[in-house]
Amino acid sequence: MGRKYGIAGVLFSAMLALAACGGGGSSTGGNPLETSNAAPSGSASGGGGKAVVGSFDFDESVLLGSIYAQALEAKGVQVEEKPRIGSREVVVGQVKSGGLTIVPEYNGNLLAFLDQANKAATTEEVNTALKEKLPPELEVLDSSPAEDKDTLSITKNTQTKQSLNSMEDLAKVSKSFIVGGPPEFKKRWEASFKEVYGIEFKEWKPTGPTTADAIKDGTIQTGNVFTTDPKMAANNLVPLQDTKNIFPAQNVTPLLNKAAANDTIKTTLNGISAKLTTESLLEMMQKISVNKDEPATVAKEWLTSNGLG
Repeated sequence: MGRKYGIAGVLFSAMLALAACGGGGSSTGGNPLETSNAAPSGSASGGGGKAVVGSFDFDESVLLGSIYAQALEAKGVQVEEKPRIGSREVVVGQVKSGGLTIVPEYNGNLLAFLDQANKAATTEEVNTALKEKLPPELEVLDSSPAEDKDTLSITKNTQTKQSLNSMEDLAKVSKSFIVGGPPEFKKRWEASFKEVYGIEFKEWKPTGPTTADAIKDGTIQTGNVFTTDPKMAANNLVPLQDTKNIFPAQNVTPLLNKAAANDTIKTTLNGISAKLTTESLLEMMQKISVNKDEPATVAKEWLTSNGLG
């Protein structure tokens, strides 16, 4: 699940420039970064209002978008869902222009998109920095305890044999390890691993969505697996403790078009964030990935069990 963008700041600036010139298209039929002169799609003079809920192009984001959409509909908000829109460059631009009212975001990745050099690590630090960097058209609500966070993970067998519990422990043996992850993983993290932990690997192997399987079968010894990936448990993997917070907080956090979101929308989404945990997110993702349940069905079950649907 590629959610960080190494040249995000440059791309974002470039797309803003394109928007000013009126070039480019989007999944909603207009420029994804164009500032609309019309009233924002979610603005409302009364009642529950209206909201367009978008999501990124991966299952967990679609699930979260469905949770948001169904909860808002239960509060009388007129909702249109636009799932799997694409990358952060497009999605954030759509929220900024008012083409989308809401998207489920990850606070650390959003901050990296807006300010790649920022070193904020904890949830509080990331959210403080994020609120300073957001364009004026955008707003973030309460972050949930739920995180889908980067890890370097290993098998439980490797953990036991080599007494590896943390990334500091990994530094002692890393030169004999092959590491895997998305194609951009090496560029994104190699320098930081060496600077912060003294970690240097024997080889970097691009494994993408097959990383967890590659760790299990021994193709690689460690790799970049997200905390809510169902294969973490299915493949008997354990994440190494990141004691120095090299991976920033990645709490699920609603991103809104400020002018389009009314009090009903904000209160409802904050209520979801208060109850959404990493454990519940992992459980829901297992139903989607392993049981092949539909995201909307899983979303409805979670909302009902938490008194939100």
